[in-house]
Amino acid sequence: MSHPLPPILLVDDEKNMRLSLSALLAEDGYPVETVESAEQAEQLIEKREFLMLITDAHLGGISGYELLARVKKRRPELPMLMITAYATPKLAAEAIKAGATDYLSKPFAPEELLLHVSRCAERHKLLQENAALREKVTSTYSLESIIGESPKMREQRDLIKTIAPTHATVLILGESGTGKELIAGALHSLSARAKNPYVRINCAAIPETLLESELFGHEKGAFTGALKLKLGRVEEADGGTIFLDEIGDMSRSLQAKLLRFLEDGSFTRVGGNEELRVNVRLLAATNRDIIQAIRDNQFREDLYHRLNVVQFRPPPLRERGHDVILLAEHFLKLFCGSLGKAVMPLAKPAANKLMAHHWPGNVRELRNVIERAVILAPGPQIQPLHLPDFELETKLRKSDAPANGPVPDSLDEALAGFEKQLILAALERNHFSINKTAERLKVTRHSLRYRMQRLGISTDTSPDADTDVLEK
Repeated sequence: MSHPLPPILLVDDEKNMRLSLSALLAEDGYPVETVESAEQAEQLIEKREFLMLITDAHLGGISGYELLARVKKRRPELPMLMITAYATPKLAAEAIKAGATDYLSKPFAPEELLLHVSRCAERHKLLQENAALREKVTSTYSLESIIGESPKMREQRDLIKTIAPTHATVLILGESGTGKELIAGALHSLSARAKNPYVRINCAAIPETLLESELFGHEKGAFTGALKLKLGRVEEADGGTIFLDEIGDMSRSLQAKLLRFLEDGSFTRVGGNEELRVNVRLLAATNRDIIQAIRDNQFREDLYHRLNVVQFRPPPLRERGHDVILLAEHFLKLFCGSLGKAVMPLAKPAANKLMAHHWPGNVRELRNVIERAVILAPGPQIQPLHLPDFELETKLRKSDAPANGPVPDSLDEALAGFEKQLILAALERNHFSINKTAERLKVTRHSLRYRMQRLGISTDTSPDADTDVLEK
């Protein structure tokens, strides 16, 4: 639903002109407010919003030219139209210099005035739409959208609040699906640049031959198919933030040009010679092992150090404990709402199954699992049968520590981590049967329960329970 247009402020010391012009504009559906002097116009502009200012050049007291100059200083975004009976090139230049968007010479056809007003109305609507879209982007990437109460996630949110107000370049390292884009968006939404453009580029999704042109633009005729000048995404982001996702896939030649851009914001379009400059904050992310890429001569070490002013490492989902359930409940509300279903809670056996999974696809995988469950479940709860068996996903489990993850401080810690992963995998394969899992691992039932308790693996069953299946 579009909001009504603000009124037009019409300034003219001739009563008949004010009446005729306001009637003309009102007949076309535009609200109008009229005053006879520049002083009255200034007072109203300080208090209210207007679509545009229309003023005669010659007024009693302050002239129309001086009014334009004063309003331009206080409200530079307000469109202003000058009406003059003496349309000489010199006076037209003075009107534009004073701040007029355009001018009309008397006498003029009504259609000429209405054309100017309709352009301002269209501009106002576009600005409203852009503001609404910007607000939507900002709310999508708010700090509240980063869900989780594990210590590592609390640290990430605290770091975002500290770094966001600065102009520091940021490098975000982590596995696919861990929320790197959410961190970048939150950094922009909490910064002083939040009202300015936020431009995102996935470097892996654009062919290498086109990425430079996409990033820095190109001149007409720079290459076959370059039929006109194209502005680069860095120019679109001027005054705001640009997020380069999967920067580890960028070619070394383009890395060199990006390094130069990071020094002072200067760049040259493809096929051009003119050096241009913008004011942009750069955020970058990759799921690659960046240190190994440097060793393999695939990523420039100097670019790494230039990007790595502040580093974020969102933890993989398997290291976030109960956050799995918090995220699952969030996605349940989201997808139940979109499908018009009552919000269904997770049954405890289903929650156990989610907690036991290794989540190689991280939060993105969990989102898909919950969407599937909401579609399949008739209600009133999400049960284990509505979740995948994770047979294929289990084969994706990484036996080595994540390239960007923390290294265990001791052998005992490393062994405990391996033991926990082994037990969780066995429970999953044996449908959470304690007896079958113990048999598979060649330990007693009592020993398995002891190890699970020591490692913090919740079963939601008592040691003396008759059942041997966790779902029951």
